[in-house]
Amino acid sequence: MLRVYVPKTSLRSEATSIESLLDDLEERYPRLRRRIRDETRRVRPFVKVFVNGAEVRDGAREALRLAPDDHVDILHSIQGG
Repeated sequence: MLRVYVPKTSLRSEATSIESLLDDLEERYPRLRRRIRDETRRVRPFVKVFVNGAEVRDGAREALRLAPDDHVDILHSIQGG
């Protein structure tokens, strides 16, 4: 779902936190703004963030520090019937 806004499926970032990673992505790909986070900069409920395969919940996102070799996946759920 987010691939429409980012031309690549894999990116590198020097970010050391989820928040700084999202800032970096939104700066590089402005069309992502308001797609992952809302106007208060909170990750939208239908967007899931995983670090090294483990989901990172709201409260843990701010405290989690990213290591240079961490792998982050951002998934936007698809709804419909």
